[in-house]
Amino acid sequence: MNWSTPDSIKEQVRRRWDRGDLLRPLVTAEPTGPMRLTLKGPTSAELADRFEEVRAWIATLISIPQLRVEWREVSHRVLGAQRIPGALWLDSLAAAVALIGKRSEVRAFQGILEKTRDQESRLLPWLEQRPLRALELADAWPRLLAVVHWRIAHPRPGIYLRQMDLPGVDSKFTAAHRGVLMELLDLVLEPEQIDVRYSSTRSFALRYGFLDKPECIRFRILDGALPTLPGLTTPDLALDAASFASLRLPVKRVIITENEINFLCLPSIPQSIAVFGRGYGWDALGQAQWLHECEILYWGDIDTHGFAILDQLRSRFPHAESILMDEATLRSHEPLWGEEGTPVRHDLPRLTPAEQSVYDVLRQNLFAQALRLEQERISYQWVQAVLRKLEVR
Repeated sequence: MNWSTPDSIKEQVRRRWDRGDLLRPLVTAEPTGPMRLTLKGPTSAELADRFEEVRAWIATLISIPQLRVEWREVSHRVLGAQRIPGALWLDSLAAAVALIGKRSEVRAFQGILEKTRDQESRLLPWLEQRPLRALELADAWPRLLAVVHWRIAHPRPGIYLRQMDLPGVDSKFTAAHRGVLMELLDLVLEPEQIDVRYSSTRSFALRYGFLDKPECIRFRILDGALPTLPGLTTPDLALDAASFASLRLPVKRVIITENEINFLCLPSIPQSIAVFGRGYGWDALGQAQWLHECEILYWGDIDTHGFAILDQLRSRFPHAESILMDEATLRSHEPLWGEEGTPVRHDLPRLTPAEQSVYDVLRQNLFAQALRLEQERISYQWVQAVLRKLEVR
């Protein structure tokens, strides 16, 4: 028996709720006329064979106060003329939300809608598009509106988000709501007030003219003869990108490695420093124009992402070379091979022919499936032998 039940009827309405269809008309002020629901009832044979069940089914439908039953007359050869439900209707939004128990949510949305109409009507299209998301943000909505108003009133903030002095709005609040704030601010700000170079939530501050926490570059001096701070010989330092870019060290060589222990273990090398890499993204390091005058050596994992990061580094520093990412290193450490979780497959146009050959071995699974050799697994003696050659270059 596949007749409509109270649960299946409510499920139809819940689906409309989940799509936002019941809240959206509140924003657009469109009429929410009667909603016809799908009705599955007894066949002619079932009407005769299960007459008492049909009567009970009809009684169940009639007992749902929000439903309006539209009847139809049927003529049955055994039972004669009978009146059975032909359609089910919800005549209003109020009836629909009462049926699925969403009246309190509607009241909350109406409160959000009223505040938005009064304070910033340009956000109404966002409420129309994402009414259920707005409901999730009901408690935060007044503070979100406050941030939007503040930013409109301050076209060039030039301060840290922490300095935006609004009740209940702190750095944790803005960090937790960066995604929705980006959607809201993009709706109300003039194009010239948005720095479209920054599109990720991590770059929220820079996108809207706030100061951002400076990105730091960590590096080690590998030559005690290089001038640093008084009393220090081969220090481990961290500078913001701008300060690193302004360094004037007599450096011949820069070694970039992605593994912290390898970074710390690099031996003394004349006129050299080591930089601790952090995977993809070279904007901070790219500010240091003096690096174009240095030999840059990149040591990453022998896996597809390692070569993708190298390829990206060369978009900033085309002269960068790779070390310890060659086929000989890979083959000599076969017992230590591992598996890469999510290899990349796309072409990397900035690789040398030798690097391309290793990359093809990896992405085409020629030696093993999703092969990777993590840089920390490479024999330290092997590493030392390669680095010793740098001293005579």
